[in-house]
Amino acid sequence: MKTVVVGGGPAGLMAAETLSAGGVEVDLYDAMPSVGRKFLMAGKGGLNITHSEPWEAFVSRYGARQPILEKQLAHFTPDDLRIWVHELGVETFVGTSGRVFPKEMKAAPLLRAWLRRLRGTGVRFHMRHRWMGWDGERLKFSTPQGHVSIKADAVVLALGGASWPQLGSDGAWVDLMAARGLEIAPLQPSNCGFDVGWSDFFREKYAGAPVKSVTASFGEVPHRQGEFVVTATGVEGSLIYALSANLRDAITVTGKAALHLDLAPGKTLEQLVRNLKKPRGRKSITNFLREYAGLEGVKVGLLREALASDAFGDAETLAATIKALPLTLTAPRPIAEAISTAGGVRFEALDDNLMLKSVPGVFCAGEMLDWDAPTGGYLLTACMALGKAAGMGALHQPASHNQSL
Repeated sequence: MKTVVVGGGPAGLMAAETLSAGGVEVDLYDAMPSVGRKFLMAGKGGLNITHSEPWEAFVSRYGARQPILEKQLAHFTPDDLRIWVHELGVETFVGTSGRVFPKEMKAAPLLRAWLRRLRGTGVRFHMRHRWMGWDGERLKFSTPQGHVSIKADAVVLALGGASWPQLGSDGAWVDLMAARGLEIAPLQPSNCGFDVGWSDFFREKYAGAPVKSVTASFGEVPHRQGEFVVTATGVEGSLIYALSANLRDAITVTGKAALHLDLAPGKTLEQLVRNLKKPRGRKSITNFLREYAGLEGVKVGLLREALASDAFGDAETLAATIKALPLTLTAPRPIAEAISTAGGVRFEALDDNLMLKSVPGVFCAGEMLDWDAPTGGYLLTACMALGKAAGMGALHQPASHNQSL
């Protein structure tokens, strides 16, 4: 049995490993000069492998797709992923946030060990092979030497999303799949920044400034504490990413999203009102807020963006704004800037083994499927689990399907 994997990200590599372990020939094709480019880039600041939180909390991070992804993750859990990493000779540790990292905090050693094992089991890698769809029942690729077509008994497509196109995830596969008659949920940015209409003064003074120890709330979404970064165009960072799906969907419907920030989560509204009613004397408003509200720098700048100058003399208004500063987000940043992508091949187009119902023998995995999750290890864990599931599906597909390619 000859199998083909298209895509050299974590999902594709895991599918290739699963197939190879099943004793079949595996050829992996990727458009880039080397595999795992987005994986390596994601690990530059410290590779977040998975999360150590309890299972119920972990699977809840997948939102509307939880019922489907929970089934896949049950066969390759966060604990299974850590064991798999250890088997590659890489130690892990749990950070203070509950996130799991390699001991060296780098992606490169893990990827090198993984590729060494894959090559040792006979997986063949074909770089600079861009998938161009189907040539009849064969897979068509564009290469530096021209077009080639490949016959396979089973195919796993793990083509990624459309974020970070310079690393290979450009979403070009959407049109190719649509040409085959497949309905694709529109690709959208996820774990992304958002535009805010900053004043010129605020933008010039605070672009790049981190906003730490704040709580964000949006509609019925539970409050989240963390930090984010002010950008020249708006906001980005882990706290924003955690809410990005809800914010993006609201903007799609209404054209904007009202995020509220608690700039002083360690103080109650009553404490702030009491403190801010104290005589300011000759203190500047900046020094007064530093002394009696614990705010300075960019947090004071955010208050100035939200309030007219005369409102700073009203303790109740000032305290209420500190506890619930309104921030109007007008648009998500372009998909090419996002960390990940929502949308893709709908699960309804797949059977329980992740095989396309309309194209027997072709399986899909990873970020190209229609699901969403925040950063924190959830993205990588699900990609790996889906890659394993697609590999198992391809390995055990009925023999009758082998003639469809």
